[in-house]
Amino acid sequence: MKHTHSREAFEARSGLEPWTRKEMPVPPMPRGLQWMAVVGPGVIVLGASIGSGEFLLGPAVFVRHGLSLLWVTGVAILLQTIFNTELMRYTLATGEPVFTGFMRTRPNSTMWAWFYSGLYFLQVGWPAWAANAAGAIFFLFARRLTGPEDAGAVYFIGVATFLMCVAILLFGRRIERTLELFNWVLIVCILASFTILAVMFVPGQTWLAGVVGFAGIDTSTNSFAFLPEGTDFFLLAALVAYSGHGGCGNITLTNWARDKGYGMSQHAGYIPAAVGGHKVHLAHTGFTFTPEADAMQRWRGWWRIVRADQWFVFFIGAVLGMGLPALLYVTFIPHGSDIRGLSIAATLAANMGAHAGPIVAGVIAFLAAWILFKTQLDNMEGLVRAVTDMLWTGSRRVRSWRGGDVRAVYYAVLGVVVVWGIIALRLAQPMLLLQLGANVAGVVFIVASLHLLYLNTRLLPRELRPPLWRRAMLVGMALFYGFFCAMSVRAFM
Repeated sequence: MKHTHSREAFEARSGLEPWTRKEMPVPPMPRGLQWMAVVGPGVIVLGASIGSGEFLLGPAVFVRHGLSLLWVTGVAILLQTIFNTELMRYTLATGEPVFTGFMRTRPNSTMWAWFYSGLYFLQVGWPAWAANAAGAIFFLFARRLTGPEDAGAVYFIGVATFLMCVAILLFGRRIERTLELFNWVLIVCILASFTILAVMFVPGQTWLAGVVGFAGIDTSTNSFAFLPEGTDFFLLAALVAYSGHGGCGNITLTNWARDKGYGMSQHAGYIPAAVGGHKVHLAHTGFTFTPEADAMQRWRGWWRIVRADQWFVFFIGAVLGMGLPALLYVTFIPHGSDIRGLSIAATLAANMGAHAGPIVAGVIAFLAAWILFKTQLDNMEGLVRAVTDMLWTGSRRVRSWRGGDVRAVYYAVLGVVVVWGIIALRLAQPMLLLQLGANVAGVVFIVASLHLLYLNTRLLPRELRPPLWRRAMLVGMALFYGFFCAMSVRAFM
């Protein structure tokens, strides 16, 4: 007799438990300002993205090579937005973070848990954002850029910044909600501030150069300059990966969406904070629903929220977050300068202050410190959250530890990350750490885009699978990042 496998057996073949059947929850129907309470995961990812590519790597590239390279960031943000919506497709349908979905594929769940945990650690385990924030904080108090003799002071400021991130994660009820509120403040203040500064100080020809730069046009030669001669591909590949968010950070979007309660995630629970939170049952396996007419109507309602969260918050915000700092940097810093070093976050403050006075310099330095502090917070929390979820899903022993309280696992992982971070702050200059992590993020995109394509076209019911054009975009994403990763390796060797 011929043996057939059910879809439940297919999703459980790596060793995880199969999905259980539940109803698709009714989606909210927000209007006006109610949308601010409904979107959330895209706000966190956008807040984290502004401090990496937009405020550090982008300026280093554009000052050195010109605004015509804005085209690579536009393509990267577009691809990442589509990638993000496909990540959310899986979580809406199952209530699971996509890292759990990856663990449902062969050869086994343990191998994929180690694989993605290792990549995540290599990408953001280096506390480069706290170290870069330290340079801006030093400038705020000393009113000068750091030098080699200030390395000790910068280290201790970086450690203090790192530990402040830990303190914030201790309080609240739901950690995802704490991050969401912090990032709303960040995004509104930062984008509004940079818009005002750009309107005040950036000349018209630089605005034009920035706009046409997204098409790869160099206004100094009135020609296309997609890859200017002498381009530093190790630096450019890092920018391409961190335009938007980057690598594992994008995938963690689904962990935050799970805690936000998107789609089937309303059945899953969330990770509570240590102080102010209470023990919450966190499901270690996901759910499935029967794609009948009523359920599919609810699915489309949730998909509407995902589109708003990603296209109107993440995509538009990431484009503005990349373009506005770039205009300011190229206006005040001479073309061709290499601004990498201990004080990259304060370089703009120093140069603008020389033209516009100490008050403007102080504002810029404060914005830099706040941006980078918040990015460090988001990336630290994302790493800890992803590892916690993979441990929680893959190990019955972990789930039974400390009476099945997921907070014990979360804060134990956080403790390990903090100890390592304090050590890592001594290992290399902040910008080198950032570039190394960003290049790892590019590798993550190559693997994860194809892995996600497999996940959404094999595990999900046919009615929920992505259309052909979205599948093609995921393949295109792997090729796009594959090209820049190859060029980066070639340049580094």
